[in-house]
Amino acid sequence: MSGEGTQPLLACRNVSKYFGALAAVSDFDLDVHSGDVVGIGGPNGAGKTTFLDVVSGINPATSGDIRLDGENIAHTAPDIICHRGIARTYQLNAGFDSMSIRENILVGAAFGQGDKGIPRLRYSRSMHQRVGRALELCGLQDKAHLIVRSLPVLDRKLVMLAGAVATEPKLLLIDEPVGGLNPHEVDDVMEIVSGLVDAGMTIILIEHVMRFLLQISKRVVIMHHGEKIYEGDPQGLLSDQRVVEVYLGKGTAKRLQHMLAERGGND
Repeated sequence: MSGEGTQPLLACRNVSKYFGALAAVSDFDLDVHSGDVVGIGGPNGAGKTTFLDVVSGINPATSGDIRLDGENIAHTAPDIICHRGIARTYQLNAGFDSMSIRENILVGAAFGQGDKGIPRLRYSRSMHQRVGRALELCGLQDKAHLIVRSLPVLDRKLVMLAGAVATEPKLLLIDEPVGGLNPHEVDDVMEIVSGLVDAGMTIILIEHVMRFLLQISKRVVIMHHGEKIYEGDPQGLLSDQRVVEVYLGKGTAKRLQHMLAERGGND
């Protein structure tokens, strides 16, 4: 595990989120060290997105402890959490439709890093530099002038991702980056996210497309009914009987085992 023996970048202990009597997340523990890439999977309603909502402050935890670099953020406002170094994307594509790709990403660079207080009257050189790097990392450098409303789904997803990357986060949360994409587009996003990993980003990602999740993640967590039922390496996941029974099914598990074996042979 990355950073083993050191203080985790993100440490979650006994984190629960209740909606009435429903435990969407129940006594959840997770450590994420700098350089980790943690993939979270599980059936619909397992609590995956709710967990990201809790970490990012969108829906504060009902109970439990969440620490970023040792600092408790369990009941901190989402904008402050962003300023402290956690950026995220969402399942639904979010963007300013009347603005260009570059302008959208500039918003992230300007307002997603540090506590600004007073609104800015101009963008600094460092902000523009962060935008340029985010455009390049997300494969949008040749499309920066395009207006967002005209973009296909894939590019809208990448604009949202680039806006998060432009904040230069300590921890990047990515929620279903390839949902609704065709296989070729999935491969394109896989290449881009692999590039973020190679650039040293620490990532937690949620995804139902298991070939994406298993090939990108260094460690995998599977949730079911708000609880963690598996945490470990991608290969071990496919032989875990409970995961196979409640989520993957035997046929899918065998296909994924074959995929990982082929991938290992090509490394």
